[in-house]
Amino acid sequence: MFRFFENLLNPTIDAADTTPPAGLVAFYWHYARQARGLLVALFVAGTIVALMDVLIPIFIGRVVDLVSTHTAIEVLHDHWPDLLAMAAVQLCLRPLVLLGQNLIANQGIVANLTNLVRWQSHWHVVRQGWSFFQNDFAGRIANRIMQTGPSLRDSIVSGTNAVWYILVYGTSAIVLLSRSDGRLAIPILAWFTGYIVMLRWFVPRMRDRSRALSEARSALTGRVVDSYTNILTVKLFARPRDEDAFVRASVDEHNDTYRRQLRMMTFFTLCLSTMNAAMVVGTGAMAIGLWAAGHVNVGIVAMALPLAWQMQSMSGWVAFNITSIFENVGTVQDGMKSIAVARTMGDHRDAPELRVSSGEVTFDDVHFGYGTARGVLHGINLTIAPGERIGLIGPSGAGKSTMVNVLLRFFDLSAGRILIDGQDIAAVTQESLRAHIAMVTQDTSLLHRSIRENIRYGRPDATEEEIRSAAERAHALEFIETLEDWQGRRGFDAQVGERGVKLSGGQRQRVALARVILKNAPILVLDEATSALDSEVEAAIQEQLDTLMEGRTVIAIAHRLSTIARMDRLVVMDDGHIVETGTHAELLARGGIYARLWRHQSGGLENAEGLKAG
Repeated sequence: MFRFFENLLNPTIDAADTTPPAGLVAFYWHYARQARGLLVALFVAGTIVALMDVLIPIFIGRVVDLVSTHTAIEVLHDHWPDLLAMAAVQLCLRPLVLLGQNLIANQGIVANLTNLVRWQSHWHVVRQGWSFFQNDFAGRIANRIMQTGPSLRDSIVSGTNAVWYILVYGTSAIVLLSRSDGRLAIPILAWFTGYIVMLRWFVPRMRDRSRALSEARSALTGRVVDSYTNILTVKLFARPRDEDAFVRASVDEHNDTYRRQLRMMTFFTLCLSTMNAAMVVGTGAMAIGLWAAGHVNVGIVAMALPLAWQMQSMSGWVAFNITSIFENVGTVQDGMKSIAVARTMGDHRDAPELRVSSGEVTFDDVHFGYGTARGVLHGINLTIAPGERIGLIGPSGAGKSTMVNVLLRFFDLSAGRILIDGQDIAAVTQESLRAHIAMVTQDTSLLHRSIRENIRYGRPDATEEEIRSAAERAHALEFIETLEDWQGRRGFDAQVGERGVKLSGGQRQRVALARVILKNAPILVLDEATSALDSEVEAAIQEQLDTLMEGRTVIAIAHRLSTIARMDRLVVMDDGHIVETGTHAELLARGGIYARLWRHQSGGLENAEGLKAG
């Protein structure tokens, strides 16, 4: 039975490749419609439960009426079917309806809808452009993804269970009392009127304060995660007090925002409890007055008082749920700031996959500047022949890494185009583009998974032998076989920690190289690929890189000119322009920027050797 309801909604069903809508109601419907059958069932179950709860005061009134107007023998002999029916409703029917409601809510909706929202929101956000993540805290984005799911679910379920419940119950109570004597319904009608007026005043304010609280909570989470992510920097510079101040300011802001919301909740509870007391006293006074005047019998009094009392009891529960609903709505609105965002750098509709036959790369009058007026790349024209190995050289800020970023299409160009085998990379899918480019960066970051999973990331279908061979070629096998993590897992099963913190810089870089070797892409990008390695290991790996580069189009960036001097062609950049191209020997003979940089580096080495000799 449980499994049947649990399987009615698949939380990780493929997400629609559309941006969740920015409007609040539309955003809710975007996810709720995927569980509309369950929500309709919950709505119906809630209606039945409310109607059955209305029967309780009716039964009480009926019993009181029977015992006050009949003898015990008459009640048991003539009215036992009534008593049996009332008992059956309470003992059998109502528990079954409540079971159905709970199965729909708990097994069908709660976990499934929560994680459906999280999964589909993550699916959309993870496909955002790189700039999307550069402009926000990773912790805040993650917090919004995690909190939006339960908040959206809670507000829908609470709205159905609480708000709809009291509407059905209250309407039924008014109808029942009106049938006995219309004056009995006056206190409850007055209560409903006051309740509506109160909600119209409180709800917008509660919603705004809840949204502000959610924003403050996301900002606090972002700052805390930022401190933890950069904990090494915090400790290296001995700045925990600065981090305390950074986080404390956010805690104080969150606390102030929370206090403002709690004040509103306390005031709301005070108003509601006063109205509830007035309704119960008013209903009781009206019922007793009508009974004293002979207009209603004692059974009606016995029915009216429990109806009013149960309305009071429920109103507190409903008030709590309404408060929760609008707190959750505020959280959803905050989450929409990261989720209901049109995808930056999206693929064109029906974009084809990139087909690489030879690996020719062409930069055609490329202009780019990260949105700045000054710009970074200015009219770059460069053709890299299939299988050609080029080295990008230049001072910091010359545009070398930017060339790689736009080749990988992390950003759209301001003007011009980049072609691979004659195909404009802006017109093909980004996944297919990056699948054909392998890159090793200077700041190597690994996934918080095992060594095996990190290497296999280069090619998910790789066999164990291929993973081991790639690690051996990257000179990583020796240290991998000695690894043991904090849970006793060894070798390729050992976890590397967040961003690979359990490994040294050189070890991380060798794992990254193994991943690239396994990927076996036709275009290879090396951005200071051996900068974290010692000289002995670098020399050994350089031989593997030479083998890896054979038959591939290679773009290498290195500040140590000696590591790329053997490239087929060197491209010297300065201030976003290509200022020189040629082989190592040709550029030295030209006596330009490259020759000056070479003399500076080689001279530094000569001076260092002279100091050692002295």
